[in-house]
Order: sequence, then C-alpha cells, then structure tokens
Amino acid sequence: MSEKQEKATAYWKENVRYLFILLAIWFVVSFGAGILFKDALDSIKIGGFKLGFWFAQQGSIYVFVILIFVYVRLMNKLDKKYGYNE
Repeated sequence: MSEKQEKATAYWKENVRYLFILLAIWFVVSFGAGILFKDALDSIKIGGFKLGFWFAQQGSIYVFVILIFVYVRLMNKLDKKYGYNE
C-alpha cells in the first residue's frame, strides 16, 4: 500500500470514529433524555415546561445543530492534520 493510500485510510478511520462518537451523543440526548429518562427529567422545569418534554421537543434539535458545528471544527482540524485543507 502506498503512503498516499495509508494516509487516506487513516483519515477515513478517524473521520468515521468522529461520526460514531457524535452520533452516539445525539442518540443519548434524543432517545435517552427524550424517552428513556423522561420521567426522571420531568421533575425539573425550564420556562414552565418539564425538562423531559423539552428534550423531546427542542433539546435534541439544539444538540444536533451544535454537533454539526463540532463536526465541522473537527473535520477542519483533521483536514489540516492530513494535508487535505484548501
């Protein structure tokens, strides 16, 4: 395998690792906080709404948008690390 191919393989392995980690965070927030831990979170209120309801309706969307920005930042760093930046 050539050096270029090894570099590309390492790049994609790290990229996929980032994706799995970020998707796991999103899953825990959206499914966990919105469904599994809803009853426990409902004892806390934000703006008059129960926290479990808030996570199910808004929180997971906000976390997803934040994770998009985190992914962009991570990918910019990864691109620079492997010399793929523009």
